[in-house]
Amino acid sequence: MSMESHLAALEKRREALKKEIAECEAHPSVDALKIASLKRQKLQLKDEIRKLRDTEPQPQSVH
Repeated sequence: MSMESHLAALEKRREALKKEIAECEAHPSVDALKIASLKRQKLQLKDEIRKLRDTEPQPQSVH
């Protein structure tokens, strides 16, 4: 799996978590611990995405 496709998969999973969190928050019967767990997972994905982007080689500018 290339770096780009890995990042895309992580971003897709993060968006899915974002939607799931919104759906859970819309229903008061959902356990607050479940929402907290989902938010932690989303934050972990965000951190992983940021780390991967920071390690990507930057294109060299030609002068």
